[in-house]
Amino acid sequence: MKGVLICGGTGSRLKPLTDITNKSLLPVYNKPLILYPLQVLLDAGIHDIVIISGTEHIDQMAEFLGSGEQYNCNFSFKVQEKPGGIAQALGLAANEYSDDESVCAILGDNVYFDDISDTIKAFSSGAHIFLKEVPDPERFGVAELDGSTVVSIEEKPTQPKSNLAVTGCYIYDKRCFDIIKNLQPSARGELEITDVTKWYLEHGELNASMLQQEWIDAGTFESLHKASVLVREKFI
Repeated sequence: MKGVLICGGTGSRLKPLTDITNKSLLPVYNKPLILYPLQVLLDAGIHDIVIISGTEHIDQMAEFLGSGEQYNCNFSFKVQEKPGGIAQALGLAANEYSDDESVCAILGDNVYFDDISDTIKAFSSGAHIFLKEVPDPERFGVAELDGSTVVSIEEKPTQPKSNLAVTGCYIYDKRCFDIIKNLQPSARGELEITDVTKWYLEHGELNASMLQQEWIDAGTFESLHKASVLVREKFI
């Protein structure tokens, strides 16, 4: 399995900080935000990692992370020329993969407090997502469950069918890249990662895990601050 660390987007909710740096390089307590999702990949034994970022700050990202030697892994960098959605960013990594490799894609602004490494290691085929109860599900992809089975998934619905957010770690088999090639842009003009996950759902190949501890999408000042507080409380 290879990893894809997606650090695209404009970070508009964190301006003016993101005028000078990628949001994934902003501090969460005592280290840059990007190191938290990176650690998820490393804990899962993933050592070949593609990092996706926009044109504005890709040089900063490469300068900070380097070749990956200090993390005992190998980094390669891909530029997402324009914000075109998470699925479009993931598709940029297609040429880095061999025919039989699966992928764990994780967003560069997500902080997980659960240890999800065993689930990632155990993955064999299909797709796997991680769900978390949230008070504002309309901000996220939302999954509806029947027992432990996902029966529907919607991107930022105005009337969510549940309070279960699809968090920013997605495990797919190799077929995800062909799925992305055939996606049509959403009304937002983006290739939605939710549509990739839907393909696996419709083919009966989607599994999901419920997160028990905190999960933070650190894309706002409030959530970035909360992440720092929780990291200090739990890990320092």
